[in-house]
Amino acid sequence: MLKRGTVGAMGLLASLAPVLSGLAASAALLVDYLWPRPVFCATVGSGCEVVRHSVLAAPAGIPLPVVGVAGFLVIGVTALLPTPPARRVEVLVSGLAGFVGLVLLGAQIHIGHLCPYCCVADASGLLSALISAGRVRWAADAPVPPAATSGGAAALIAAAIGPLVAGFYASSIPVPMPEVIRDQIARTPRGLVTIVDFVDFECPFCRMTHAELAPMVEAHKERIRLVRVQVPLRSHSHALDAAHAACCGERLGKGDAMADALFAAPVDELTPEGCERIAASLGLPMDPYRACVGDPAIAARIEQDRAEFKAAGGYALPTLWIGQRQFVGAQPAEVLAAALHDALSRAGS
Repeated sequence: MLKRGTVGAMGLLASLAPVLSGLAASAALLVDYLWPRPVFCATVGSGCEVVRHSVLAAPAGIPLPVVGVAGFLVIGVTALLPTPPARRVEVLVSGLAGFVGLVLLGAQIHIGHLCPYCCVADASGLLSALISAGRVRWAADAPVPPAATSGGAAALIAAAIGPLVAGFYASSIPVPMPEVIRDQIARTPRGLVTIVDFVDFECPFCRMTHAELAPMVEAHKERIRLVRVQVPLRSHSHALDAAHAACCGERLGKGDAMADALFAAPVDELTPEGCERIAASLGLPMDPYRACVGDPAIAARIEQDRAEFKAAGGYALPTLWIGQRQFVGAQPAEVLAAALHDALSRAGS
């Protein structure tokens, strides 16, 4: 028969196992949500990116990984404490984590995209609920050896801090300028600033970035060379049609006006028919526009743009280069304004 100390240590270990995995996954997600660029799950078009840009990411304006880190820390700390009230809190919070995990797993299945780190955190919440309930039933009063408690506390701290340290280190490494960006800057006349904007017209964060950046570009248009690189994500059903329309707008001399209109239009209007209506409203000749949309050279250009995005190390949208500085994800207007002011100052010196 097992000694009570051994039973207590096994109960603690069982309680902490899902907590540690859920805490580490939540901390990794927190890095990807709050750092300037994702570190752990950064593939463009991946489930991580789709979930990160969905309504699941920040209910009530609070990034969901913040809730995950806080919840798993509470479960872990109460699991370490030997008192009956701590067991009750552990069961209550882990039960809530299990319910939330089940809901979020269902939500990911509903939208058709799974984020691996989210799945680990959600499944850990479910396991934690089951194991905490079992511990209360079979090992609630079993004493836990001090060495097991100390080791558990150290593991809890490592699971929370490890991903944050790794993220800080990764984000501190300067981003080398890709050759495709250097080539674009080399093509820009002296005294002008190059802006390379990798876009998807259906991407909500690309739309936010355009709304912030467009007035700044207009205010300094004589000193800016803006290059739009089309990266329609395959997960966005209307993005490819909009990319064709944008390329044809450029070919027919109204690239900026077409881009503005596509970004402003409701997403469900970015169909071939909707894009054609936008083109007509801008005064583009319909026969040349229709011929352009069906031109295999436009499809080839979009594939080339996608290849340039990959060659530039792209992993998420929006991705924007203002001069020699890269920005990934939606940025506050003041950040973009400061970067543009600095680039204009350097170009004029």
